[in-house]
Amino acid sequence: MKKLPHWARCAAAGAAAGITNGLFGGGGGMLLVPLLTLWVGLEQAQAFATSVAVILPLCLLSAAIYFFRGALDLSAAVPYLLGGLVGGFVGGRVFKRLNMDLLRRFFALFLLYGGLRSLLF
Repeated sequence: MKKLPHWARCAAAGAAAGITNGLFGGGGGMLLVPLLTLWVGLEQAQAFATSVAVILPLCLLSAAIYFFRGALDLSAAVPYLLGGLVGGFVGGRVFKRLNMDLLRRFFALFLLYGGLRSLLF
């Protein structure tokens, strides 16, 4: 992958995140963070922040597609949106104070937990 131009690695990481979001209704950021560090060469903190910026339009696009296909219940989504806005604000404020190695390990455990849960349940 390192032989590809930088813009191509960025585009491939974005495409992988978009496909993941489209197929599973989310999760593109979980895929994007490791790709931004491994393929694009971003530092961990930059990868987390960039992932958030990239995922927002991908989520909006996926939500619009689900909405127009009749698969999105906006009334059910509102409480999660409100909680997510509060959580996103708090997480963004706390982020700059965290040790990136600790955050990377927590993120890896979170991915392992999600993967095992998906396989076993």
